[in-house]
Amino acid sequence: MSAIETNCGISANGLGSVVASLASRISSWQDSRKTRRELGALSDRELDDIGLCRGDIERIARSV
Repeated sequence: MSAIETNCGISANGLGSVVASLASRISSWQDSRKTRRELGALSDRELDDIGLCRGDIERIARSV
């Protein structure tokens, strides 16, 4: 049987860490969304000029 420990007491420093982590995730999500939108707005010809195709957009957005 395995046991799961939880720590219900969050110190002020721990709360700051949680907030910073959340802000970082939101920022990353926004960067990915912007990348998808910008690359999606390009024509197939423009994507080809930079060596990409439509299928590459999601992979590129995840790596941002």
